Amino acid sequence: MTDPVSGLFDRIEATWPAAACHGVGPWTLREGRGGGKRVSSVTAKPGWHPDDIEQAEEACRSLGQMPLFQIKPEEALLDKVLADRGYRKIDPVDVLSGPVAPLTADLPRLAALPCWPPLAVQAEIWAAGGIGPARLAVMDRAAEPKTALLGRHDDRPVATAFVSIAGKTAVLHALEVSREARRKSVGRTMMQAAANWAARHDARDLAVLVVSDNKAAQTLYAGLKMRPVGHYHYRTWKG
Repeated sequence: MTDPVSGLFDRIEATWPAAACHGVGPWTLREGRGGGKRVSSVTAKPGWHPDDIEQAEEACRSLGQMPLFQIKPEEALLDKVLADRGYRKIDPVDVLSGPVAPLTADLPRLAALPCWPPLAVQAEIWAAGGIGPARLAVMDRAAEPKTALLGRHDDRPVATAFVSIAGKTAVLHALEVSREARRKSVGRTMMQAAANWAARHDARDLAVLVVSDNKAAQTLYAGLKMRPVGHYHYRTWKG
């Protein structure tokens, strides 16, 4: 039987896919093409050995990527081996999830509009938050069903997010709220709109990934009763 947490990570990858995945010995190497850490990381398969790490490093560099390993809690040995080799720990990430039905809400008709492909104004909001064309290309690669939510406040576009479904799980990525609209419940509205859209597409759960020290986002998701279901961090070469 598939481990439910491992299955969730499979759905996360399906909804935010790398440009290509390469099997290199006991490693899976993702080709990110500038799409961010998750789609550019290396993960271990069973049976890896410390002597195999150089093989992963060489493969990363052949793609023009710095070696970057994604580490889950059960991979303490790999974490230690990489630390001993001089890799530094960065960006601890929590995976949160909750059932779709309790997250749905009756929202004003124009509070958040699903559309695909994204509108130019959504690309502008993402760009202001550091989400550029390479990450938009990741969204393009994701399979249907998917949508880009446009959030509005005071009759103005102020937020955007990407949502995609794999299996019965909807995963929200790249939530961005314009600076002037923060602390005005826009993030909560976007999550509820994502749940509404997910419910219409028969998804059972809604998941989101958040950097562990992002206190504002953690507070938002906790207020929506989303619970931690997974965790990972990265090890990157310090050189």
